[in-house]
Amino acid sequence: MTSISCAIRECLLTSDKRAKVFATRELARDWRMGRLAFAFDCAMPDRPAWPEELDLRLPRDMSRRGKGGSKKGRIALWHALAHIEFVAIDLALDMAGRFGESMGQVFVSDFLSVAADEAMHFALLERKLDSLGSHYGALPAHDGLWSAAKDTAHDVAARLAIVPMVLEARGLDVTPSTLERVRSQGDENGAKILKRILDDEIRHVAFGARHFRAICAARGENPPESWQKLVKLYFSGTLKPPFNDSARSAAGLSRDFYAGIA
Repeated sequence: MTSISCAIRECLLTSDKRAKVFATRELARDWRMGRLAFAFDCAMPDRPAWPEELDLRLPRDMSRRGKGGSKKGRIALWHALAHIEFVAIDLALDMAGRFGESMGQVFVSDFLSVAADEAMHFALLERKLDSLGSHYGALPAHDGLWSAAKDTAHDVAARLAIVPMVLEARGLDVTPSTLERVRSQGDENGAKILKRILDDEIRHVAFGARHFRAICAARGENPPESWQKLVKLYFSGTLKPPFNDSARSAAGLSRDFYAGIA
C-alpha cells in the first residue's frame, strides 16, 4: 500500500496545473477510502513544482491591480485569485505531509480536505479566466506565498499561526468586499464563485485554529499570546483592519488573537 507521504510528495511535484488538481482530489479521495497507509517514508520537497510558464516575481515587483472595472482589470483580479488558490493547494498538501506524522490522522484528513477544496476553487477560477479569453499563467504572479511555508517548515505551530490563521484569515476580511464589487458589475457567476470560496475558507481557518489551540494546550501556552509571538516572528507584513469579525469568530479566531497586534 502506498504511504500517504509518498502520495503527497507526488502531488507536490506535479507541475501541470490541471494534473495537480486531478491528482490532489484523487489523493484526498484515496485517503478517505483507506487506500493509503498512514506512513511517512517520503520527505516533502523544499518547493513544489509549478507550471514552467508561470512568471514569478517578488511582491514588490508586482504592478498594482485596479478595481477590476475593465476587462483587463477583471482578468488581473481573477488571475491573482487563481494564483492564491493554486499555491494554497500545495500549502495544504505540505501541511499534511510535513507535520502529519506528529499531529495524527485527523490532522492529515483535515488538511487533505483543504487541499481538495483549494483544487476545486482553482478549477472554478481557471474556468472563469477561460470565459474571459485568458488562462492561469497569462500574467505574472507573486512568489511571496510559498515563503511563508519555507519560513515555518520547522514548526507546526508557526505554520498554523501564519498560513491558516493569518493568510487564509485575511481572505475572510477582503473577499466580501470583492464579492460585492463583482456583483455590482453584473457578474453573478463570479459572485457565486467567491461566496463558495469564502464559505470554505471559514472552515479552513477553523481547522488551523483548532489544531493550534490543541498544540497550545499540550504545551501549556495561552493560544492568543502564543499566536501573537509567532506572528511577530514569522509574518513580515502587517495585520490591517477592517476585520470580518463574524467570519473570524465562526472560524475560532476571537478578537483577543488579533486586536492587540493589528
